[in-house]
Amino acid sequence: MADPTAERPPGYVASCSLRGASSSQDPEDAPIERAFKSDTLAKHSGPGVDVPHTPFDVGTLEPKRRKPRDKPLLVVVTGNGKGKSTAGFGMLLRSWNRDYRCGVVQFVKSGKWKVGEQRAAEALGGIDWMKMGDGWSWISKDLTESADLARAGWEAVKGFIAEERYEFLMLDEFTYPLKWGWIDVDEVVDVLANRPGFQHIVITGRDAPQALIDAADLVSEVTLVKHQMEQGIRGQQGIEW
Repeated sequence: MADPTAERPPGYVASCSLRGASSSQDPEDAPIERAFKSDTLAKHSGPGVDVPHTPFDVGTLEPKRRKPRDKPLLVVVTGNGKGKSTAGFGMLLRSWNRDYRCGVVQFVKSGKWKVGEQRAAEALGGIDWMKMGDGWSWISKDLTESADLARAGWEAVKGFIAEERYEFLMLDEFTYPLKWGWIDVDEVVDVLANRPGFQHIVITGRDAPQALIDAADLVSEVTLVKHQMEQGIRGQQGIEW
């Protein structure tokens, strides 16, 4: 098994097809595996089922169990305060608990970052995690490469949406490449507003463009009241990552 603490390149995909995680260091950390029934696809892929399924997909096996009130939402969490990604990851956990097929695409943090939420997702299983950045872009050595990575990430997201790959898809810090003009806002709004099937999309980041806010079903603004860094306290593990 690959070392989960090893550095990962941009575009790394943490694909966890079964819940739980195994560890070569701790024999008690055994995976919690869920048996796959061979007749699942035949049973749940007929007329009226709006989510495509593929073999050994650990997503929602019974889309029909959704309540009539359940609607796919476009959610934007923006503002200058701390906690935007944290709010999105909270929704990710709720969707994971409901057996939704979950994916996360991070548009700023690079594969070198050891993000705590990603480690937790790998332990839980059933969550695909992709990194399409090279670190904080304002200290990037090559902004052209940063922009190219962001555009490549958006192209991947368009493919996920077209094939209805995820029922919950989080685009973490996606507002930044929009703000910087690397990705066309109008195209993003069109793709998200016209997405097929049942797909919750959650976008986080500061300075969300007005067109995206107008298109969203739910918009929350995290307001900065006080931050420990203003007191000279640096970011620390367990709080910032």
